Amino acid sequence: MSLFRRASSSLATLAFRAVRSPASLRNGAVSAERLILRTQQLSRGSVFSFSRFSTESAVAKTTADENLVSVLESEIECAVKEEAPDENVMEDVPEGFPFEIIDTPGERTLLLQRKFEDETIQVEVDSCATYDDDEEEEEQAEANDDEDEESSVKLRIPMVVSVAKGDGVCLEFGVSAYADEIVIDSLCIKQPQGSENELAYEGPDFDDLDENLQKAFHRFLEIRGIKPSFTGFLADYVANKDSREYLQWLKDVKSFVEK
Repeated sequence: MSLFRRASSSLATLAFRAVRSPASLRNGAVSAERLILRTQQLSRGSVFSFSRFSTESAVAKTTADENLVSVLESEIECAVKEEAPDENVMEDVPEGFPFEIIDTPGERTLLLQRKFEDETIQVEVDSCATYDDDEEEEEQAEANDDEDEESSVKLRIPMVVSVAKGDGVCLEFGVSAYADEIVIDSLCIKQPQGSENELAYEGPDFDDLDENLQKAFHRFLEIRGIKPSFTGFLADYVANKDSREYLQWLKDVKSFVEK
């Protein structure tokens, strides 16, 4: 029994010495050093790649931003030269124009407002006037080579006219203003705010109304100041406003990019 214990002790001692031998330690140290070195190399490579990518991205961003600013500056210069806002447009207000003009910078619409006896009349004018093709005149132009091509299009100014009385209820007209006529596109009754019913009956299509009733509504608007004789002035005003808004928009975008 004593002999067996001594043998076991000797084997354990030899095993421990083998593990703790200088050769084993040296081999382990070399492997650890290699692992650390390889990790450091990979880390340096990753940092270098990320740094190079970040640098290239920053350079590309700067170049793109500078190019955009340059194009914006060129566009601003062209807008100032070719479409310079007319500061004297208010001097061209036609005689008898009954509305106060409320022009809020930054908004695409122009507001006209007036009092008419017990009514408050507001006209919301869209600054983005459009041109409508006149099919009849276009057919005539095709039949006659000498016909002026510009006669086949008509300037159209979209407007919303609201006529309100003391209780808040109003008649709301969707209107297209042309140089020679006022066209009523729609008509509905609007209840005061907070009492709107999405399912409320809004009346028939205006074109489906009796012709005499249509004429009466046109007269209703005319005596309240909605006349084709004012369309030319409004066309000039909204074109001027659109130029001002576009120029300011270009400047705002340029200012943001330069930050």
